[in-house]
Amino acid sequence: MSHQHTAGDREFGHYVDGEWVDGRGETFESENPATGETLATVARATEPEVDTALAAAEAAFEEWRALSYIDRAEFLWDIYHELRERHDELGEVVTLECGKEISEGRADVTEAWHMVEWAAGNARHPHGDVVPSEIPGKDAYMRRKPRGVVGCITPWNFPVAIPFWHMAIALVEGNTVVWKPAEQTPWCGQLIAEMIEDAGIPPGVFNMVQGFGDAGATIVEDPRVDTVLFTGSAEVGHEIGRKVGGEPGKLAACEMGGKNAIVVTEHADLDLAVDAAVMSSFKTTGQRCVSSERLIVHEDHYEEFSARFVEVAESIAVGDPLDPDTFMGPVIEASHVEKIRKHNELAVREGAEVLVDRFELGADELPTAGGEGSFENGHWVGPFVYEIEYDPDLRCLTEECFGPHVALLEYSGDIDRALEVHNATPYGLAGAIISEDYRQLNAFRDRAEVGLAYANLPCIGAEVQLPFGGVKKSGNGYPSAREAIEAVTERTAWTLNNAREIEMAQGLSADIKTTEERD
Repeated sequence: MSHQHTAGDREFGHYVDGEWVDGRGETFESENPATGETLATVARATEPEVDTALAAAEAAFEEWRALSYIDRAEFLWDIYHELRERHDELGEVVTLECGKEISEGRADVTEAWHMVEWAAGNARHPHGDVVPSEIPGKDAYMRRKPRGVVGCITPWNFPVAIPFWHMAIALVEGNTVVWKPAEQTPWCGQLIAEMIEDAGIPPGVFNMVQGFGDAGATIVEDPRVDTVLFTGSAEVGHEIGRKVGGEPGKLAACEMGGKNAIVVTEHADLDLAVDAAVMSSFKTTGQRCVSSERLIVHEDHYEEFSARFVEVAESIAVGDPLDPDTFMGPVIEASHVEKIRKHNELAVREGAEVLVDRFELGADELPTAGGEGSFENGHWVGPFVYEIEYDPDLRCLTEECFGPHVALLEYSGDIDRALEVHNATPYGLAGAIISEDYRQLNAFRDRAEVGLAYANLPCIGAEVQLPFGGVKKSGNGYPSAREAIEAVTERTAWTLNNAREIEMAQGLSADIKTTEERD
């Protein structure tokens, strides 16, 4: 295998129309968030490079769509096998570049090959529907066709998995792609582009431009883009929705953030509840769109649950993400450390009683190494846990932090009260309930304002074959699995007349009257 730019060089450009492009403008750096070390230097896309990528995608569309589902999927099977074969290597790159601990880095790659497997395997499954017609002589069908050029904008926290949520489905369905990876994880983007090149996907069908929000905005606003698939912050996603919403025939499916919660009822298994809460709050250092920042606990269990959760939060292992004994790695960048600090300070100003404050970790809590690139230069925070009296107007209970920032809320009464507290947020992505009472589980299932609901589980851990997205401020689409197909294809109602005469539905007559007959 030979590439113009490889991980060994650590100088990355763009992949456009089947060629590696160095770029014409500035460069930026990929940084290891655990050490501050520079991992790669990357060309920053300018508008002309994005324009070239979009032109290539548009030109390649007709030939790509003309292939069968099976033929298009064949290219993805090569990627599937490479993801599996390079699982440990790629997982380490994920951990080096985005900071989540190594088991999560590897799980990111596993999720990617699961998604490619689903998308490629789906090519041999039935597509469309045969629909009964009112008229015996007619056959009616629902068929799908690709929309055209799909712009994909993906986040840093799942830098291998989420791109394949978007792109594997878009490609198998016959669309061409222009992809902008997150600027924090360009090395992962480089490796994905190399795998797609190795698979032999024709020039122009897949294009990657590295860069920042200006490159993403160019993709979103270009009239050649038919669908935008976005996973990221609510602020950016809603701006995309506003821009795309005014363009006739253009669609956006945006999966955004959450202020997610776990409800622990009076009928909960507390062992299960504590484990679910710890996983939901602290995995990926709280940097998942589905992470739990609110724990809503019934008064019967509040004291014991709080004590046990606090005990874990005080001792949970924060450190080198490549160490298999680490539970929480660093956060992604210095600006995010400051964002988390401000959320913690906001909770205190609004009346929180702080139970755990490991925001500034002690020197004895992290591995040490001398010189540049040591762990002292990483972006570290620890758990911050507080209790506060519920008030729906508190900003600390309604604004997403995206870090290990967790509120404990005690409630009394029945499941109706728990749901009232749970739903009192502008977001609606994920939520979980811990209970042994099936009536409570069903009430949560039916009335929790979320797109992803879990019973006796953490509120993280989605599977690729399920839709992924939320309601309210958390999303306007589900850019994964079957629901992503809805976003990247058009449905056509196709009706075929097998008779020699025209017979109409709803009893309409096919008789054509003339003026002579009327007279």
